Amino acid sequence: MKRIVTFLASGILLFSVAACNGAKTSSVAPDSTQDEVKVPSAEEAKDAKQDAISETRRRQLNEDIRASEQRNNTFNEGALENRSDKDVASEVRSKLEANIPASALVIETKDGVVTVSGTVPTQQQYDKIANLAKEIKGVKDVKIQATVAPAKTEKNN
Repeated sequence: MKRIVTFLASGILLFSVAACNGAKTSSVAPDSTQDEVKVPSAEEAKDAKQDAISETRRRQLNEDIRASEQRNNTFNEGALENRSDKDVASEVRSKLEANIPASALVIETKDGVVTVSGTVPTQQQYDKIANLAKEIKGVKDVKIQATVAPAKTEKNN
């Protein structure tokens, strides 16, 4: 019975993860690491920050990471190897979104190598990217293509 419930819950979570558009920390983040980086407006950055610091969103991000870890434990025996690139990218995205508010980052993963591009408002946030990403099981290396770019105000548009 316990296995059936776990299997059903994993299936629902897998479906919800698959329904996500991609591993982006905000709607203004580039669609891929190859796209041109757009500096978000002050309003876009404010909205992204509000979403990231919301207690409800934080719990949701933590649950996403926990669910992905449970799937890995169930279907991959908890191994670091053979983790889905999508799962790793999703977990890194959740980790970065929760810990780097107002960022506009996109995350792509290939064979455990995570590439992060987009923008963060401060150098201090930029410096956190690699360490936060490496906290996720299955991350072998982190390539940072992000830039530090404070949000554009109406005056500097």
